[in-house]
Amino acid sequence: MSLFLSSLFADHAVFRVVWSNAAEVLPGRLYRANHLTPRRLAAMIRSHRIRTVINLRGREKYTASNALSEAVAARLGVDYVYVPFESRGAPHRDRILRFYDLYRGMTEPALVHCKSGADRAGLAAGLVILFEGGTAAQALRQLSLRFLHFRRSRTGILDAFFLRFQADAEGKKPFLDWVRDDYDEVALMRGFHASGLASFVNDRLLARE
Repeated sequence: MSLFLSSLFADHAVFRVVWSNAAEVLPGRLYRANHLTPRRLAAMIRSHRIRTVINLRGREKYTASNALSEAVAARLGVDYVYVPFESRGAPHRDRILRFYDLYRGMTEPALVHCKSGADRAGLAAGLVILFEGGTAAQALRQLSLRFLHFRRSRTGILDAFFLRFQADAEGKKPFLDWVRDDYDEVALMRGFHASGLASFVNDRLLARE
């Protein structure tokens, strides 16, 4: 099977041929999207002058879609990097800090993407808003139904992360200091409870990662 066919059917890219979940996060600096098809990715790179593409899915599992995206980036002279995040677990401290280090040094404008552009892309966009001194409320807007994010499902752990910062430290301690010194992944997971129905729709019917 060719890379393109594998991406279309094994990775559900057939739906992304006609649908995009792209949006602007920071004007002229950062954009978010689902895992765009090669044609859509090339068009977005050209239209927004993207210089860095950040894949939040991981390198190993989605080889066909990743290989196609890497080829587009290489052809257009764009950096393509991997910063994997989870969508159903508490965000890992070390991954947040690694993402921050990448963000500080990357060439802008940049595009962050996951599979559907709903959950991990929303997490990354919200993190950047906090890196830039924004509020937890602003970060939470990146996790909404507008992007097909279901906060009552297991992916609601991402909302819980921003809400925990808002409750524990916002206005008292800088976000990154809170992440380094106080954030407790285990406690966040222990205190989070998802709706079984919402999780079934998100995980099974929509086949989200």
